Amino acid sequence: MTGPKNPTGGPPAKDGGSPRSPREKPRFARKGPPGRSGGQGAARPGAAHDGDGRRPWAKPRGRPGQDRGEEDGPVLLYGLHTVEAAFRNPDRRRHRLLATENAQRRLGERGISFDVPVETVAPRQLDHLVGRDAVHQGAVLEADPLPAFGARDLARARLVLALDQITDPHNVGAILRSAVALAADAVVTTERHAPEEGSVLAKSASGALDMVRHVRVKNMARFVTDMREAGFRTIALDSEGPARLEETELGDKVLLVLGSEGKGVRQGVREACDTLARLDMPGAIASLNVSNAAVLSLYVTRTKMGL
Repeated sequence: MTGPKNPTGGPPAKDGGSPRSPREKPRFARKGPPGRSGGQGAARPGAAHDGDGRRPWAKPRGRPGQDRGEEDGPVLLYGLHTVEAAFRNPDRRRHRLLATENAQRRLGERGISFDVPVETVAPRQLDHLVGRDAVHQGAVLEADPLPAFGARDLARARLVLALDQITDPHNVGAILRSAVALAADAVVTTERHAPEEGSVLAKSASGALDMVRHVRVKNMARFVTDMREAGFRTIALDSEGPARLEETELGDKVLLVLGSEGKGVRQGVREACDTLARLDMPGAIASLNVSNAAVLSLYVTRTKMGL
C-alpha cells in the first residue's frame, strides 16, 4: 500500500520532506464535481492567591518517570458543564471546589451534591487562578486526571473511534462531545502526539471528557490489530478509500480510525486496518475538518449498524 498522497497539490519540498503549503486540507473526503457551496475546561494548579493572600493550590513538583497527565499533579476543571460532569463521574477523584455563591446555587439546582470541601470565592479570584480569558462561569474544581483505560476496558464495546495523532485539543474536545452525543463507547488516542487531559481539552469537551471512556494507547497500529483479533471491523477514513463509508461492509463491532488533518492516518495504521473508506461531499467544498468528519462518520456508521 502506498503512502498518502500530497493533499495540497503543492510542489514538494526541496529537501524531499513534506510539501510546503500555507494551508493543509483534511484527507477525509474525495473531491467531487464542482457544485454549489453547501456548505468550554481545566488548568494546572498555579500560584494564584485568594482574597486572604493564601494560595488555593500550589503547583506540585513533577517527578521523573511519571506518566503524562500526572506529572504536574491535579488539574483544575472549570465551567459549569465540565464541573457537573466531573461530580457525576464515579471514576473522577475530586479534591476541592472553588465557586461563587451563584455557581454553587446553579450546580445545586442541577442535582449536584458536593462531596468535597467548598470554598466560596469571588469571580476575580478565579480569574487569577485559571486566567482572565478562561470561561470558568464561577466554578473551578481541583481533581485528579482520570484513570488510565486500555483496550481491555472495551470488551463490551460495539462502536469505538480512534484518533491517530490528532494533536489539537479543540478538535479532540469537539470529537469527545460528538462521541457522547452519538453514543460511541470509547474514544482512543495515542499517549504521545495527542493532547493531555488539561485546560483546553476539558473545556472544549464541555463535560464529555467525564462522559465517555477515553483510552490512551502506546502504539495505534498494535491497538488496531488487537481490536481486529477481538472481532472488530476496523476502518480507516481516507480520501483514497475504495468505497464510500455508506457502501463499506461493517460488522457487529466497528472501530473507526481518523488521522490528523493534512497527514491523515499513518501508513502503518492504515495497513493494520481491514479496509479504507472515504466520505464524499456533494458541494463545492469537498473536505471536512477532522471534528466534522468524526461526527459524520459516527452518524453514518450508527445508522448502517442499526444502533
